Amino acid sequence: MWLGDLAIVTIYVLRVYNLQGFYIVSYGLRIYILNLLIGFLSPKVDPELEVLDGASLPTEESDKFKPFIHRLPEFKFWYTITRKLLAGNLVKVDKNFRFWYGEKVHY
Repeated sequence: MWLGDLAIVTIYVLRVYNLQGFYIVSYGLRIYILNLLIGFLSPKVDPELEVLDGASLPTEESDKFKPFIHRLPEFKFWYTITRKLLAGNLVKVDKNFRFWYGEKVHY
């Protein structure tokens, strides 16, 4: 998945660079991916808000100690990023999503 996402990002960046457009779409995509990254790196349960009753480590052998559980699972993280990158590439094909800032429009 990582290599596929890297290829999609490379195609996206090269196309944005060549067209000199889609800055608003790119900005929204970056914010969304950053939001996913924060969700992926955040714990499912905030240890500061959780009330600890006694020891926080497992006391029995049957208890499983999971020090960090992602709020957003890894597969869902990569799957969502791949879908949004593909959607971003599809948006670049449609001329209605081009928002130009300069006087000269390049197609």
